[in-house]
Amino acid sequence: MSSNGERTVTSPVVRAVVALLILGGLTAMVFAVDLSRFYLWIKALHVVAVIAWMAGMLYLPRLFVYHCDAEAGSVQSETFKVMERRLLRAIINPAMMVTWVLGLWMAWQGFGFSGGWLHAKIALVIAMSAMHGYFSAAVRRFAEDRNEKPARHWRMMNEVPTVLMIAIVVLVIVKPF
Repeated sequence: MSSNGERTVTSPVVRAVVALLILGGLTAMVFAVDLSRFYLWIKALHVVAVIAWMAGMLYLPRLFVYHCDAEAGSVQSETFKVMERRLLRAIINPAMMVTWVLGLWMAWQGFGFSGGWLHAKIALVIAMSAMHGYFSAAVRRFAEDRNEKPARHWRMMNEVPTVLMIAIVVLVIVKPF
């Protein structure tokens, strides 16, 4: 907030750089410290982070569907803007970072980054991260009342994280190759 009570806006580039610096710092810290005796605890935290990330990734496009029906500038529209921003910044972004940091550490520590199933899983997590980026951009467009996508589009986009999640879980549990 600025001194006159208005919310200051930082550019998406600045926020992205800050997020990447935090992610890089956390990753360096996790890889620099010998955490092998805490493998199961790290795995548990990773699963919790994945659940939080997926909950947000499944809920956010539903908010977009409802937001499409709200008239720009209305109380309802402004409420959706707050909900979307808070969900993204307080839950989805941190959960994604923790998921990536701990997931990469486990891939290195537990599997030495080997295995076809692991490579396929990482590719799907990259796709999930791309969806995360797409949703983040949509939050910005909705905040600026510039959404041009219909509710039907957001209903379809709501299914993408579900499909990716199912494929990722199958790869992790079954390890088919």
